[in-house]
Amino acid sequence: MKFSCEKYLLQAAVTTAGRCAAAKSPIPALEGLLIQAGADVRITGYDLKKGIYTDIPADVAEPGSVVLGARFLNDIVRSLPGGIVTISTENGLNTRIECGDSHFSTVASDSGDYPELPTVDKEKAISVPQNILSKMIRQTVFSVSDNESRPVYTGELFEVRGDTLTVVAVDGYRLALRRETVAVGDVEDCSFIVPGATLNDLEKLCGDTDEKVAITVGAKHISFVVGDTVLVSRRLEGEFLNYTRSIPSEFSVTVEADKDELVQAVSRVSIIIDERTKNPLRLNLEDGSLLINCNTGVSQAKDQCPIKGGKDAALEIGFNNRYLLDALKAAPADTLKLCFNNASSPCVVLPADGSDSFSYMILPVRLKAGA
Repeated sequence: MKFSCEKYLLQAAVTTAGRCAAAKSPIPALEGLLIQAGADVRITGYDLKKGIYTDIPADVAEPGSVVLGARFLNDIVRSLPGGIVTISTENGLNTRIECGDSHFSTVASDSGDYPELPTVDKEKAISVPQNILSKMIRQTVFSVSDNESRPVYTGELFEVRGDTLTVVAVDGYRLALRRETVAVGDVEDCSFIVPGATLNDLEKLCGDTDEKVAITVGAKHISFVVGDTVLVSRRLEGEFLNYTRSIPSEFSVTVEADKDELVQAVSRVSIIIDERTKNPLRLNLEDGSLLINCNTGVSQAKDQCPIKGGKDAALEIGFNNRYLLDALKAAPADTLKLCFNNASSPCVVLPADGSDSFSYMILPVRLKAGA
């Protein structure tokens, strides 16, 4: 094998594919990247749960394939000077990496030891603009559960109904929902669950462009095509939460607040909260103000945010500060509507303009008297 290509193209491909290389695996080849030189050069990373392969243009003198350690290769390529990089093999697996005056030699692994990525048997196919998809992921993925005892909630539900795409994440303490009207293509209504780890990688692949991400949904796997890069992942199976029944539709108290002012006030009070104490925020509604305070036993903090509504509400409710902040920061609106029923019912954050583009639900925590 021997090929030459621009260093910046190789570095981008190695970084991208390296996201799916296993950090540690009983199959050593999975800790590496598969490099295949043919008409172009394809670089693949795979950890048996998800895989990425990306193609780059190259001058291929001799076709072939090898596996090189992902971290090792990334460190080398990143350190090279700008220009043309040449990678070649001699006498089997002896591999040279050269660029300008920089020369590296190493022994690669046999590409025959690298597992084949699964093929996606096409059942459904949709397409979504990269900028819209990346925003929807970024504004919901923080609510994906990390509890492996309930695997279905370690992913996000994607639901297509007509020309509406809804993405939902839930972890047992909060729920994040984003909805967009997009021309997904000529496809019947469908739903599928994508692992959160896959979506984190996909969000990084998407750019701020209206170029489409082609999504192919198979029986057990799903693929995302972003330009010259393909991300393949297993699907999660199971019964996802019926979110339409879980989010309250009627509220006894509704207030409106400027998003930035509310985030700043909550952030300031949160300064005194750490992972050891985890004291809740106390929110008190007063006519024209939302009072926010916290007492850790060592420190105290108070702040307030102007609001519209909530007259004579007399409501005190507690929240995990991080859960509340995640929702407020993610909400894609300048003015937010905060909806309450009582101190033991969830708070629902909605757009103040009355649209249904997002919903964030946060469960309250029980407050101790005088705490």
